[in-house]
Amino acid sequence: MGALAGASASAQEYTFTPEAVRQGETLKLHAPHDAAKARMNRVTIPLFEEAAGGTSGLMPMGVEEEPGEYKLEFLDQAGTVIHEIMVTVHDAHYPKQNVVISEALSTLHASTEEAETVHAFLTSVSSTRFWEEPFRAPVPGCMNSPFGASRLHNGRPTGDYHGGVDQHGAMGSPIRAVAAGTIRISHMFTLRGGTVAVDHGQGLETIYMHMSRFAAKEGQQVKAGDVIGYVGSTGRATGPHLHWSLYANGRPVSPTQWVKLIPCGAAPRRPKAKSVPKKK
Repeated sequence: MGALAGASASAQEYTFTPEAVRQGETLKLHAPHDAAKARMNRVTIPLFEEAAGGTSGLMPMGVEEEPGEYKLEFLDQAGTVIHEIMVTVHDAHYPKQNVVISEALSTLHASTEEAETVHAFLTSVSSTRFWEEPFRAPVPGCMNSPFGASRLHNGRPTGDYHGGVDQHGAMGSPIRAVAAGTIRISHMFTLRGGTVAVDHGQGLETIYMHMSRFAAKEGQQVKAGDVIGYVGSTGRATGPHLHWSLYANGRPVSPTQWVKLIPCGAAPRRPKAKSVPKKK
């Protein structure tokens, strides 16, 4: 769809990537400098000035959004729509996953303090961008539980989906920040266990859970690859592993769009055999 009346830039300056986006993924938006916000399907996000000119932001696609066509609107500072683009959201075909847990773990819930602390973290947006791509995986282990899977506990539907990914990790092995940022939470919670939350700036955040102990304090600046904690089995966990989640403007999005993770059981690629020239 073309620019609306009053737009001061050509349609070519309003872009998003990737062109083919699935449920639960992130649209990376770029717009002229007069665009201050973007809105899509009742979600409004801020746009931030870029050093090279123009503005940018991260639009999360809901895991449970219906696949189809959606209108992406760019707004000026006063909230007036200055440009529209149609976006096609594709079905991600997320699987179902059954987790066998004890009765004690199944009845474990977040305390009021835990819920309020995490909510405050996810609803705050800092203007300074610390993150740069590419991101790195926080632990080297394979992924045994994917993002977006509909969760069942002991065969019973929970009505929820997996808001992050689980990676194998040996007890006590280091967990590293996927990107630079500021530590906002370093706390032992009831449900999440040992939890570290990192604000990477401009709407991008990560949370790492079930840690055995911490290596970073609240308010500390970290670089990509810095150790922030150690793998554990605290909170609602059935064994040592790392659950971590990535958020775009407060909504969980697929980490595998940002970080290459190998699913457990995936057959490794065999190197191609070198051809040996025949002797004459």
